[in-house]
Amino acid sequence: MAEQKAPDASTRLWGGRFTGQLDPLMIAYNESIWFDRAFWAQDINGSIAFARANVATGILTQSEFATIEKGFNAIRKEWESDKFEIKPGVDEDIHTANERRLGEIIGKDIAGKLHTGRSRNDQVATDLRLWLRDQLREIEACLVDFLNVIAERSEKEMDLILPGYTHLQRGQPVRWSHWLMSYGSFFSTDLERLREVLKRVNRSPLGCGALAGNAFNIDRDAMAKELGFDELMPNSMAAVADRDFIIEAMQWGSMLMLHISRWSEDLINYSTAEFGFVRLADAYTTGSSLMPQKKNSDSLELLRGKCGRCFGQMAGLMMTVKGIPSTYNKDLQESVEPMIEHVKTVKDSTLIATRVLATLTTFPDKMLAALTPDMLATDLAEYLVRKGVPFRETHHISGRVVALAEDMSIRMDKLSLEQLQSVDQRFGKDVLEVFNYEKAVELKSAIGGTSRSAVLEQIRVLQSKVQGN
Repeated sequence: MAEQKAPDASTRLWGGRFTGQLDPLMIAYNESIWFDRAFWAQDINGSIAFARANVATGILTQSEFATIEKGFNAIRKEWESDKFEIKPGVDEDIHTANERRLGEIIGKDIAGKLHTGRSRNDQVATDLRLWLRDQLREIEACLVDFLNVIAERSEKEMDLILPGYTHLQRGQPVRWSHWLMSYGSFFSTDLERLREVLKRVNRSPLGCGALAGNAFNIDRDAMAKELGFDELMPNSMAAVADRDFIIEAMQWGSMLMLHISRWSEDLINYSTAEFGFVRLADAYTTGSSLMPQKKNSDSLELLRGKCGRCFGQMAGLMMTVKGIPSTYNKDLQESVEPMIEHVKTVKDSTLIATRVLATLTTFPDKMLAALTPDMLATDLAEYLVRKGVPFRETHHISGRVVALAEDMSIRMDKLSLEQLQSVDQRFGKDVLEVFNYEKAVELKSAIGGTSRSAVLEQIRVLQSKVQGN
């Protein structure tokens, strides 16, 4: 088959200054249509808003605008029905493709007026912001669902008590709901951050031209209002150069994935035979090709692993942007693919995390069996504090009780009153009441603690944050 001849540069939107042909490899290297076609709807909406505003500038008549809008609606239907035909080597990007098709439908004379005062620089910046805004709103809804599941399970399973860990060593007993709400705190803070990021994403660059602004006094406020932007980018040079909003969104996504990764790590441990606190639903596990008994927590392991992917996308884009000069440079095209993949990974991960939590089974007996009386050593020290003994002294006394139980190879709660009083005479008959896990968690009633009332307050705070209060 003969090699296809490359299109002449002069046939392109920017081709008036060029006379020679492009290297076919350069054409493929330069094209972004195969990934930025994801923005077809945003590109159409932005173009319609721009055309409508140009009726007021006198660039277009009302009749010409109606023709353009009708043409774009026809193109919209082609995209929606997957019938839009991309022409390789001609359609560099989504902007070129849509404008080319508009000219075929309504004629080039009217279609050729659309781009007056507009550059692909402000056009792509508009498309990116519109698309990312819509995607982040979807992720926001997914995160709200996740937080609602956390709150619902926390209320429903309030009576479950398990070890709380530091250094992956058993520390003190806590409610299962308290553990859930510890991550609820992380994720609700992520929700707050996301809503802040959305404010900075939702700023309009449309009407800023290539870098210097629009020469026809176009009403940028009207276009922004039509497209649902909250405010304008106030400087045209910054508007076309800015990809901070993508980087910030990816920084946010990396933080969310970091928290999902830590949450996953805990549940991976809790689902092992060594812990046995939870069991994942079959829908979110896989087996071994060799060992029939295995039930692997692949969903959680993938969530943990994809954190690194998301961070890499964010760090890669930061390194791309850090060295380019002011306004638009083609390097900025490299923001599109990692952003699209990052957003998909974060959204899918949030959905998977929600479904894993909603369907997992808890085993209260296994949680209770993991509790040991030595985890109440601090409570034993606090028993003496209530009798007026300084904590530094009671801490030492409690440590001696732990050592005594170890030396005698018995559990602390099996020590007799006489044995306890051999360590310190201030232990009274009521000291054995210390060795009660339910009582121990209920004593932690200050705000943020693991008592029932404290955890219920945490749930209330989380629900308030979800509602934006």
